[in-house]
Amino acid sequence: MTQAVEDKPVPSPCVSVCALGKGDICIACHRSGEEISRWGRMSNEEKRAVWALIRRREQGEAV
Repeated sequence: MTQAVEDKPVPSPCVSVCALGKGDICIACHRSGEEISRWGRMSNEEKRAVWALIRRREQGEAV
């Protein structure tokens, strides 16, 4: 990844519907409670990794 892409802020997946469901995963943004609470302190690399997990969760994969 280029430096410019790495420095670009990673957007939050939050859709302002906070409701933790089965497995402590938000039914709206598909993040875990821990991922939600840590989001503001995560590096861009960590945020991109969470986005990858979100995409897998949206597809119904257990992660």
